Amino acid sequence: MPHNPLLYEVLRDRIRQSPQGRIPFAEFMELALYHPQGGYYTTKDAILGRDGDYVTSAHLGHDFGELLAIQFAEMWQHLGCPDPFDLVEMGAGQGLIAADVLGALQNHYPGCFATLRYQIVEKSDQLRAVQTQHLAPWSGKVAWIDLEPIPDDGITGCFFSNELVDALPVHQVVITERGLHEVYVTLADSADSALQEIVAAPSTPRLADYFAVVGIDLADPQYAPGYRTEVHLAALDWMKTVAAKLHQGYVLTIDYGYPASRYYSRARAQGTLQCYYQHAHHDNPYSYLGYQDITAHVNFTALERQGEHCGLATLGATQQGMFLMSLGLGDRIAALGQIQATDMATVNLAIQRRDRLHQLINPMGLGNFVVLVQGKGLSSTAQTLKGLTVPPLI
Repeated sequence: MPHNPLLYEVLRDRIRQSPQGRIPFAEFMELALYHPQGGYYTTKDAILGRDGDYVTSAHLGHDFGELLAIQFAEMWQHLGCPDPFDLVEMGAGQGLIAADVLGALQNHYPGCFATLRYQIVEKSDQLRAVQTQHLAPWSGKVAWIDLEPIPDDGITGCFFSNELVDALPVHQVVITERGLHEVYVTLADSADSALQEIVAAPSTPRLADYFAVVGIDLADPQYAPGYRTEVHLAALDWMKTVAAKLHQGYVLTIDYGYPASRYYSRARAQGTLQCYYQHAHHDNPYSYLGYQDITAHVNFTALERQGEHCGLATLGATQQGMFLMSLGLGDRIAALGQIQATDMATVNLAIQRRDRLHQLINPMGLGNFVVLVQGKGLSSTAQTLKGLTVPPLI
């Protein structure tokens, strides 16, 4: 199987230099995805869209970003129309959502757009270049920033992300006869020094503490020896940082995942880790190094509880399908049904768009993604958002 040769050497050097000749899986995943010269997100030419390894909601047309813009405009109004109004998108992909949000606010909410300060947090220089190109019409409105240097209490507005948290590095743990152990990556004692896994005592007590935080008792008989899963310490650290930077406003997180009770069920005895390569998925993170995505489902209970610990209120969680329907996607589907056309080209375009809209709310796919909304410093009125209401039936 092909590997990025530079990344492969970086990983082997890191392992050889480590005191015990091994690194936690989370460190391996961080390097595989984000190493500046060899990581998947930082070097691969086409990772998103039809020509990449997976498709996101933003690739199904302008509707996803336009509906998000409706929610952001309501947030701006709830906050008393602040100037500036900060939208901080973390992990902006190709900039498609940003372009659709900016266009919709400019065309339909000029007051909000006038105060808007759109900021993008993006690790990948390659993706920054693509985003800069897509967002050229709004060059005066958009800035690229790093998350850490933002002053505490420096943001009034909304931090938001779409399919970011699933790509944060995870620790992998295994239940053994001796209790909770961690998965490490080491080198095989062979001529090619291939990567291989070993299981040993945890690298940090935070791994055991994590399960207490999310309400999971590893002494339960369902967690028998061999049970393997993920621990999302990087996600906790990310949420802590975001909460500290937010002065007043919202955190909107869209991703695939479960509450802890479902995440750590008997049915997921081997965890949720998945790899994506050319629109196919498998569970071997050690193949196609630097050329494949590595993800894990999000533990939304962990995000909620960490947010609450850091001063964020949980305003609600819903499915993406319900969220978009509440913001008017159903009206868009209904309008397509009213098109009166005699030429097949118009009819076919309407059919194709309707299919894309249905993909956004498909309960077996994108529609089952979780939308988590948290807030800080909000009045009771500002805690009620259109996207969290029950959508009308169509």
